[in-house]
Amino acid sequence: MARPLLSNAQARRLFLDRHLLIAPPSGPARGQALADLITDLGFVQVDSVNTFARAHDLILWSRRQSYRPASLRWVNDRARATFEHWTHDASIVPIQFFPMWRMRFERDRARLHGKWRDWHGGSFHAEIDKVLRYVADNGACCTADMEEDRPEKSTGWWDWRPSKVALEYLWRSGDLSICHRRGFRKFYDLSERVIPAEHLNARMQDAEIVDWACRAALDRLGFATSGELAAFFALVTPAHAKEWVARALADGDVVEVDIEGADGAPRRSFMNPNTLETLEQIPEPSPRVRILSPFDPALRDRNRAERLFGFFYRIEIFVPAPKRRYGYYVFPVMEGTRLIGRIDMAREGEVLAVRAFWAEDGVRMGQGRQSRLIAELERAARFAGCSDLRIASDWLR
Repeated sequence: MARPLLSNAQARRLFLDRHLLIAPPSGPARGQALADLITDLGFVQVDSVNTFARAHDLILWSRRQSYRPASLRWVNDRARATFEHWTHDASIVPIQFFPMWRMRFERDRARLHGKWRDWHGGSFHAEIDKVLRYVADNGACCTADMEEDRPEKSTGWWDWRPSKVALEYLWRSGDLSICHRRGFRKFYDLSERVIPAEHLNARMQDAEIVDWACRAALDRLGFATSGELAAFFALVTPAHAKEWVARALADGDVVEVDIEGADGAPRRSFMNPNTLETLEQIPEPSPRVRILSPFDPALRDRNRAERLFGFFYRIEIFVPAPKRRYGYYVFPVMEGTRLIGRIDMAREGEVLAVRAFWAEDGVRMGQGRQSRLIAELERAARFAGCSDLRIASDWLR
């Protein structure tokens, strides 16, 4: 039998609906509502770059424009509705997912133990014990609380001090958790003093975690290859995901479909059969123009973004020279289900300065679209705490 085919328009709408970018960016964004939003997304990547807003804040604001950064710190640091750990990168993760992350803790413990021992020598084990005792006796601490000289020679890990390496190792392996941040500085404490007991003490078998991770990823993507399922949380291996897909196909829990790319070429993927049956129920996309984070979960897989949206997007430092056209750090701009361009802007004191906007091929920047983009920039300026918006005279490129 021929596989069902999702047109590119259907695939974009489904994909963006699952990433919460179809509905208008309205609604509450504090307390439980914010925790639920993060749960619906699966995680929110944390990043320190702050030319306009930090990645995690922009990701949440682009979906709920009532969001303010202090709300995330309350949800994470006070309510303990989320915790910080790794997916494909450092991320804010719903607290109820903590038991599933034990698979990640054990994998990181085994992988990093040998790697960092090789980098830092035989004293690494003693340093781990020393740092763990320090945190147990003194409570939450950061790397600055344990000052010492740098290593005498380069270690290959940014010349980290031994105590910093030990803190990172103990966090990655689950013995410590990030209890709060000051500015962007991480403070660590024993996991038993940070993670609520019902989540800290819960246990799952590896097979249960694999099943959960693949189902949860598919729910949040709408459709995916087995590799994309594994990459979503970066919790299970590609082999785990491939085996899960084979079982799910045999059990009728997923079906094979073809997803039409922006270039018209189909790509085999997998979907929940219920999703296939309810495609027509996805609402019409909001006409709002949205400024997205470069690390937005809808775009973080750059190859998928190019296949699905025809949008070639790389942080400029990583782009081979012949393809470089833009500044180092530009923000994707979306309208409806279409990526219409990218914008170069930064906060300069009390001003949000817009330097340039590059429209994608085939996108006409008429007065209506310009007005919608400027309206979004005005909202972005308020979100960034800027009192003024300054747009360069030659901003349309």
